[in-house]
Amino acid sequence: MAPMVAAKERESNVARLLGSGSAGIAELAVFHPVDTIAKRLMSNQTRVANISELNKVIFKEKATAPVGRKFFSLFPGLGYAAGYKVSQRIYKYGGQPVAREYLATHYGKDFENAFGKKTGKAIMHSTAGSLIGIGEIVLLPLDVLKIKRQTNPDAFRGRGIFKIISDEGFGLYRGWGWTAARNAPGSFALFGGSAFTKEYLFKLNDYNKASWFQNFIASIAGASASLVVSAPLDVIKTRIQNRNFENPESGFRILSNMAKNEGFSSFFKGLVPKLLMTGPKLVFSFWLAQTLIPAFDTMLK
Repeated sequence: MAPMVAAKERESNVARLLGSGSAGIAELAVFHPVDTIAKRLMSNQTRVANISELNKVIFKEKATAPVGRKFFSLFPGLGYAAGYKVSQRIYKYGGQPVAREYLATHYGKDFENAFGKKTGKAIMHSTAGSLIGIGEIVLLPLDVLKIKRQTNPDAFRGRGIFKIISDEGFGLYRGWGWTAARNAPGSFALFGGSAFTKEYLFKLNDYNKASWFQNFIASIAGASASLVVSAPLDVIKTRIQNRNFENPESGFRILSNMAKNEGFSSFFKGLVPKLLMTGPKLVFSFWLAQTLIPAFDTMLK
């Protein structure tokens, strides 16, 4: 085994499943309305000049409804979101340590020789995250259905999930290339930002020994870096996925139209709301997973 990986950094797969799954459930319960707002802002292609127009973008046909109905209008696609978010967090937060162990066992010495012991360890965490991020496209159909329910419910026209899957087939993987291109640097930055913070700011040899506060600060660093790095591709991915099923549009056409009609700043639409709203969501789940996985591991021993 490569010397940079100590046995003490290994958690059981059951602990990873429980910790990441719990983080996904908690995130969904708290932040689904926030995610809906961010997705609707990213999908909006018009200029918002006043509060009334902003209300229409966020609440759509419920813009003039009472406050209670407005709030519940932010919960479309909750079933798809539950399936996607919990599966995604289990896969991402529970899968990255598995990928990291594989890299450490087979390529740990290469990372150490190329970057040095400390930096090599952090880069290895980042690379494992990037590989897991690319593989996340297997969950893409659930993400597509969730986003369409949040931003374009007319795309369903009364069809249930099984009818949609039957009708659309592999069309539900539309935009997979852009999703992979967005996830690779985004996940690299997420896990890398956290690893570098633990390595250089807190000088931890065993990242699992981080306190809840250290995990919280590391999660802020990783989540912020991830959102900024992936923002342009995230906007393109969202616009690909929110189109009507029968009227798809390629990522390159969307990119071209955005550059031509909306300007460079359009590639960062929704970034500020994401940093302010989606950012805490990612920080919350990442912090919870990093805290719970070692805690469950200790409980199960």
